[in-house]
Amino acid sequence: MKVVVAHNRYREAIPSGENVIVDTEITQLRAAGVEVVPFQRSSDDIGGLPPAQKALLPISPIYGVPAQRELSELLKRERPEVVHLHNPYPLISPWIVRTAHKHGVPVVQTVHNYRQVCSSGLYFRDGHNCYECRDKLIGYPAVVHKCYRGSSAQSALMATTLAVHRPTWRSVDRFIALTDKIASHLHDYGIPDSRIVIKPNGLPDPGAPAPLGDGFLYAGRLSPEKGLALLLDAWQRHPDGSLGVLRIAGDGELRQLAVDAAAARQDVEYLGVLDRAQIMAAWAAASVAVVVPTWEDVLPTVVLEALSTGRPVLGTAVGGIPYMVGADGGWLSKPDPASLAAVLPVARASAAALSESARKRWVDHFHPDVLTARLIDVYNDFTGKSHSLPR
Repeated sequence: MKVVVAHNRYREAIPSGENVIVDTEITQLRAAGVEVVPFQRSSDDIGGLPPAQKALLPISPIYGVPAQRELSELLKRERPEVVHLHNPYPLISPWIVRTAHKHGVPVVQTVHNYRQVCSSGLYFRDGHNCYECRDKLIGYPAVVHKCYRGSSAQSALMATTLAVHRPTWRSVDRFIALTDKIASHLHDYGIPDSRIVIKPNGLPDPGAPAPLGDGFLYAGRLSPEKGLALLLDAWQRHPDGSLGVLRIAGDGELRQLAVDAAAARQDVEYLGVLDRAQIMAAWAAASVAVVVPTWEDVLPTVVLEALSTGRPVLGTAVGGIPYMVGADGGWLSKPDPASLAAVLPVARASAAALSESARKRWVDHFHPDVLTARLIDVYNDFTGKSHSLPR
């Protein structure tokens, strides 16, 4: 079986769980015997594009001229059974679906966010959840609020792109929804249930879990929607030292908030950006992962990391987190400081009792062997149908 995996990589300066997931999935597919042909572009390359291509950048989300030409050549040369699309923006464009269909190749897309409807992809702006663009032909509220890259012009372009490509998205042969929340989003968008498969992301097995440490680990992007301010508000409602140590790893626009919290309390440590060995050491030192976004976070990679290391998760009951944590992988809280403050001591006291079941939940539901087999089953639905589809 031969599959083209298409993905516009996010800038490396901004840590992207989606980039990691795509790379991991390619490795897992190859290990399972699937021939993978990557078709990737990187937002890091935009600055180095030739002047002619830079001139076309404003329309690339609608129709990426070089990408469509190069994909056509690739499809004619490789003749894959399936194109598997992840992120198309900004250099690839959803037009890739039409290009693939023109060549008789079915398209599967993994839906990592809400960008069929929302220009930012988050359903989140100005510190709160926002659904103003739902059920609108053109998402003009995104333009008013500058939801895409803080620019009215770029938001207008993205809103136009989403309107133009509504029929494009509805022609995708199979959607892979990471959680039931994404499946519901697609259903509301008009996709029939028969074309939606729920298959979460996975990460490589880190091996047997280290013995539990003590305290909590928050690891992720330090941005408003990820809930750092919520966590620190809840944490400060307990006496210094009463919950063990809260370690914060990552970087972002709220970095100073983490620095100030660590300076103000002895039970808060800011670790900064960690490499792979350092993050594994941080997991070993902790007993609970705390993942508390306030937006409808789809499938935060940090939850997978925590469960795989036998660390139960204290999460907010938003987005895909309830699906990931389940009944045996941790605890859920409403996304408000009082509720989270009430659950923190419960999580610390019962972490050891849930460690084994947290690891088991990952093995049963998120292990790469389980998920790769499920993905290949999706591809197999189209085996023999490539190059003969009526279009």
